[in-house]
Amino acid sequence: MTDARSKRTQTLSAAAKAKSQAKTRAAEQAIRRLIKRGEAITFQAVQREAGVSHAFLYNHPDLRGRIERLRAQTRPIPAPAGPADPESTLVLALTGQITRLKSQRVRGVRLPGRTGARARAT
Repeated sequence: MTDARSKRTQTLSAAAKAKSQAKTRAAEQAIRRLIKRGEAITFQAVQREAGVSHAFLYNHPDLRGRIERLRAQTRPIPAPAGPADPESTLVLALTGQITRLKSQRVRGVRLPGRTGARARAT
């Protein structure tokens, strides 16, 4: 009975190893396909593409390290905030001024030096 049990254990062990190797190959191929298509390399993208679980990817140090390195490389670096575009600044300033003038008109505030449409009409 010991020989049969030992043989079953070896068979199961070999099957598990083969399954793990197949999943590793699938994950590596998924990474290559994602790179080829220019898509972001993330654990979720590799998991979806390869049909493996997140746990599988996280529990395999080689795959995990590769995904983390590629993810860091493909992340866009935020551009530093440079000087504002002069036209955009002008548009924002004028829009703000128009908004203030409209609110003053609604409240009935008379602007200094302005006669308004009513004064011209009479």
